[in-house]
Amino acid sequence: MIHAVFIINRSGGLIYNKSYSDQLAQLSSNEALIFAGTFHGIHALASRISPAPKGTSDRDYESIDTKNFRLHCFQTPTGIKLIAATDLLQANIAEVLADVYKLYCDYALKNPFYSLEMPIRSDMFDSMLLKLVQG
Repeated sequence: MIHAVFIINRSGGLIYNKSYSDQLAQLSSNEALIFAGTFHGIHALASRISPAPKGTSDRDYESIDTKNFRLHCFQTPTGIKLIAATDLLQANIAEVLADVYKLYCDYALKNPFYSLEMPIRSDMFDSMLLKLVQG
């Protein structure tokens, strides 16, 4: 089960967050912004000190395991970070996050009223993401 989805822009700002479960603690808007900035900074540092050789195919996908859930991060070629909080048993999240990126491209980036790096305010994006998360 996917509990929550976060999208962080290149500069570490939170541009989208949505919770789909009551199993994890609900974050206030301020806590979500702090999470995004903290995750962005830690991700930037960790990617520099990672022992994984550069050029591996899964370099743009990482996960962090906790006792109760797992955070999955997919970094796009443009620097956008797509993060999903899931159950520990959830599989194929890399593919789901790639699909979230396609939805972001289709319903946010192709929207003439959307400004790059700004929060995503699209009912179509919300509904298509809900279908993806539930499916």
